[in-house]
Amino acid sequence: MTNKILITGAAGFIGSNFVRYILAEGDYDEIVVLDALTYAGNMDNLEDAIDDPRLTFIRGDIADAEMAFKAMDGCRYVVNFAAETHVDRSLSAANPFLHTNIMGTYVLLETARKTRPEKFLHISTDEVYGPMLNGSATEDSPLRPSSPYSASKVSADALCNAYRVSFDVPTLLARPANNYGPYQYPEKLIPFFVKRAVAGESLPVYGDGRQQRDWLHVLDNCRAIKLIIEKGKPGDIYNIGADNHHQNIDITRKILKILGLPESRIEFVTDRPGHDFRYAIDSTRIKSLGWEPQIPFEDGFADTVNWFAGRFGGAL
Repeated sequence: MTNKILITGAAGFIGSNFVRYILAEGDYDEIVVLDALTYAGNMDNLEDAIDDPRLTFIRGDIADAEMAFKAMDGCRYVVNFAAETHVDRSLSAANPFLHTNIMGTYVLLETARKTRPEKFLHISTDEVYGPMLNGSATEDSPLRPSSPYSASKVSADALCNAYRVSFDVPTLLARPANNYGPYQYPEKLIPFFVKRAVAGESLPVYGDGRQQRDWLHVLDNCRAIKLIIEKGKPGDIYNIGADNHHQNIDITRKILKILGLPESRIEFVTDRPGHDFRYAIDSTRIKSLGWEPQIPFEDGFADTVNWFAGRFGGAL
């Protein structure tokens, strides 16, 4: 078997960053990317990678068994980024989350039963643990999803475990914290607020804005994921956090400061249903493999804000 890897959801935010990262690292002979190109998947995200001769792009839905087999056949490794991820969208319409996050993962696992990759790494989320008002969740903490999105990810995690135990599919799980960085679709906080800011619009903050997230730069996440592929064992679960806990209101103020805009642009709006107050994960296990976040938050954050400002026509 050649050193061939399948990356699903590769035209999305984290997937496209991972593709560029492993192309630069040069460890894989062939990279197959499978993406349905839904609203958040964009070929522009792969504009600087798509012509690389090691890369094969397949447009298709991971819930399509024929397309999944075509993409996975002969692959040594599988990394499943493909997912619907926006909590607000899951609150208004859960069906796409059930289709992609649960049924899509099921189809990929069924395909892996036939193609027998060496490792199948499923990318989950820290949101499966639910709110952590105190302390940090370990990989053994109970799962308490609070939204249709996080519930769909818990279901996918459970399917991965079941297929490993029942059918010897070599699954591993990664549960990253809140990623930020370039190429993120502008429904998420940083690009959404930057886009509104440069357009002269208000920045709507849910509730009092005191909700806390652990902000992990996408390239640090990519480094961790590659390390899990190399050193992780089937059955392993790895939290990936940066211990960069910031309240949403502070993130909003930082964006305005970087863009040279007044805090009067902030608009407090009614909080969304079931909004988890704080996520926090213990990353001791991934650090035991030799990983540490490398990008200082203030540097990575400023670079990200300015990158999006340039994209949206407001570069300083």
